[in-house]
Amino acid sequence: MNVRVRLCALMLGMTACMGAAVSPAREQVQEKQQHVVALDELNKQAARLAETRQVNENAVRHLLSSDAGQKALKSANVAYQRVDKAIGQLSDQELARLADRSRQAESDFAAGFISPKTLAYIILAIVVIAVIVVLV
Repeated sequence: MNVRVRLCALMLGMTACMGAAVSPAREQVQEKQQHVVALDELNKQAARLAETRQVNENAVRHLLSSDAGQKALKSANVAYQRVDKAIGQLSDQELARLADRSRQAESDFAAGFISPKTLAYIILAIVVIAVIVVLV
């Protein structure tokens, strides 16, 4: 009879251990199914970031493709394609800074605050920054 009691105690102990091992695994599966951030929200955020980057790239490219930009590139003997490729390789932060500077330069030029020569210098600075950042 002693053997039977020990065998029953052993079986109960094993059942309790297995139940304790399975319980955390179930909780982990349930936690994995509940995400902190919804997938739709992540997709929207990624789309916004891509759209912002595209707007910034267009702002810099617009300045460089203008008549003053083309003259500045020609005077520096730099091909537009090379600068265009460098713009695509900039980080989001660097691109945002250059886009802000190019927008500001264009608005200042349109308002008559800066001369065409100063605009050409600003464009050359943007070109130099873009090429240097990509090379480094």
